Amino acid sequence: MPKIRQGNVASDTDQDILKIEVLESHRATGNVAAALLQGFYLYSGALATSVAHDSHNIVVVGVTDEEMLLAVSTVERMGGGLVAVDGDRVLACLPLPVAGLLSEMYMRRVADGIESCILAAHGLGSTLPDPFMTLSFLSLPVIPELKLTDKGLVDVKRFEFVSLFLGEFS
Repeated sequence: MPKIRQGNVASDTDQDILKIEVLESHRATGNVAAALLQGFYLYSGALATSVAHDSHNIVVVGVTDEEMLLAVSTVERMGGGLVAVDGDRVLACLPLPVAGLLSEMYMRRVADGIESCILAAHGLGSTLPDPFMTLSFLSLPVIPELKLTDKGLVDVKRFEFVSLFLGEFS
C-alpha cells in the first residue's frame, strides 16, 4: 500500500514505490498522468527524459514532488534531454534541444552526457543498467503489460485505460 501525504499518494522508498508521471509536451494540452512504479530503486532524487517512445512526451520518476518538478523544469529549460536531480541540485543533464531527441554536439560529448546521467542515477540508488532507457519505454503503449501515457494508465493486453485505484473507472 502506498503512503498518503496531505491527501496525495507519495513515494515510499522503503517499499521501492516511486511516483511516475507522463506530461504531454507538444501541443500544450495540459495532459498529465501519474502512476506508481516498483523496480527503479531510487532512494532519493528524480530522473526525467524527453526521449519517451513513441510520443516523446516528458517522463519523470522520483521520490518527491519537488524533485520531480525540478527534473521536469530542467528538461523543459533545455528544450528536451535527460536529467538526474537530488534535492534542489541538478546532478547531471544532457540537453537534447532538437525536437527533445537530438543534439548538435559531437557524438563523444553526447555519449559522455548519457554516461554522466546514468552514473548520477546509479548514485541515487538505481541498479538498472540504463535507467533512462528503461524510463523511455515505460510510456510505450504497444508492448505489454501496463504503460503510462499522458492520457492515463493503459492495460496493453486489454487495450483499455485502467485505474490506479479500485473503483475509479466503471
